[in-house]
Amino acid sequence: MHSVGSLRQKSPQRVGFLLMDQFTLVSLSSAIDPLRVANLLSGAELYQWCLIGAGAGEQSSSNGVRVKLDHSVSEDIDLDLVIVVGGVDIERSVQKPDLVWLRKQAQRGAAMGALCTGSYVLASAGLLNGYECSAHWDCLTLLTEQFPGIEFNSHLYTIDRDRMTCTGGTVPLHLMLAMLAKRHPQSLVDGVADMLVCERHRTDAEMQVIPMWSRKIEVQPKLKEVLQLMEANLEEPLALQDLAEYVQLSRRQLERLFLRHLHSTPSRYYLKLRLDRARRLLKQTSRSIVEITSMCGFVSTTHFSRCYRKYMGVSPKSDRAQGVPRVYQIFESELPPERVDVVS
Repeated sequence: MHSVGSLRQKSPQRVGFLLMDQFTLVSLSSAIDPLRVANLLSGAELYQWCLIGAGAGEQSSSNGVRVKLDHSVSEDIDLDLVIVVGGVDIERSVQKPDLVWLRKQAQRGAAMGALCTGSYVLASAGLLNGYECSAHWDCLTLLTEQFPGIEFNSHLYTIDRDRMTCTGGTVPLHLMLAMLAKRHPQSLVDGVADMLVCERHRTDAEMQVIPMWSRKIEVQPKLKEVLQLMEANLEEPLALQDLAEYVQLSRRQLERLFLRHLHSTPSRYYLKLRLDRARRLLKQTSRSIVEITSMCGFVSTTHFSRCYRKYMGVSPKSDRAQGVPRVYQIFESELPPERVDVVS
């Protein structure tokens, strides 16, 4: 641990965390602890923080843990930085009082931040217009559909002037380290990272990984490259032979690679990626089934519906009507008819 001398500061920076219903607890903790440790190592109260919610008393996190609130959005609080902590089903959890309170804070000069899906709340309040920002991958489809004028990216986090946004999980730790680095000596930042056993401070330019293969990328670099190509070409799927040639493998070698590491054929895995995207579009946007069919690389709505029903167990129309996502699994069963290489 680095030894950091006392740092002079006129007054503590006041940080308010607005907790949405079903917020992600790990994101909140990852953001608060760097502030706590900064105070500890500096020997000064550099930061104060409080928890705020729409109601009074407590707020429920996505894992069922309830936390005690310090304030509600009905109160007039003087803050330097407001950070929205999002979580599950963010489109339904955001309410008008949240947006009104956030706008008032921004008008008073408070900087704004968002963790996990919290960027959706700031965007809904009109507080991200003209800014570049990041958000959890599960929320990006919803954001880009509803707020086409905002520049969303796939970075782990983004600090753009008085806006700081990031993805979920433990990434807020790295966002806060970046914020500390803008305000304090590097020795303090290093000390905070050491205390929190953070062996590497991740940069804002790093990209979010695709959840389905993030644990495989260190195992096989060529597999990572192929999966990146698949993810980038969902609307116009690449043929399996083309994918193999891009990474200088034979088609048979590529098939073996997928079977060894992902227990799936390339064709089936590519189909899963496209169906995953289709499901997000169905659940999070108002796009028609015809549009989604084209955006996910299917040759016809009939074929799309047949594939969707086979692997999701429900038709696209019915799944959209159900609203709440359910867990599904792509089973190792025969692909529907009309299969043409990786495109079907």
